[in-house]
Amino acid sequence: MKLPDSKNYSARGLTLVEIFVVIAILIVLTTIAVPTFRLMKAKARSTICSGKLREIGVGMNNYFLDHGMTFPTLVAARESKDEEVPALDTVLFEYVGDEFSFQCPADHEEIFEKTGSSYFWNSLVNGQKTSNLKLFGMKGHPSGIPIVSDKENFHEDLGDGVNVLYADGHVLREVQFVVEGP
Repeated sequence: MKLPDSKNYSARGLTLVEIFVVIAILIVLTTIAVPTFRLMKAKARSTICSGKLREIGVGMNNYFLDHGMTFPTLVAARESKDEEVPALDTVLFEYVGDEFSFQCPADHEEIFEKTGSSYFWNSLVNGQKTSNLKLFGMKGHPSGIPIVSDKENFHEDLGDGVNVLYADGHVLREVQFVVEGP
């Protein structure tokens, strides 16, 4: 193989215009990619948060088996981990098994660190039997009765709304009530 003769070989560099075109293309790609990446990251956090709410729902079902199919009596939310009150994370801990199950990954306000849970308990269901669950006149519709939700709108990048665990175990990103027709 013969190498090109240095006299015949001309090393042509990029012109200033070509460099600007490459930079412009990189800027356009970055302006598209960064918001898309942020949205994907926010959706991933929300999905993990929903999964943690499902874990709490499974723990709740195990709690029901040990406590006569009755909802626990808990405070809606406590101000500090130091408070000696029955709270979501203390009562359900043995049924969930991991303290971090009560931490939403999008909780940037450090609510979990301060209170022990990123989630809010619906104290209106305290002490009710699962078979006779009522909320605001709704009866017999566990799919429309929220029991645990995010304490804040941790997922604001995805719009308004919080993740909500319903009495039947499903999780949605919005509050949805089911009422009977006339």
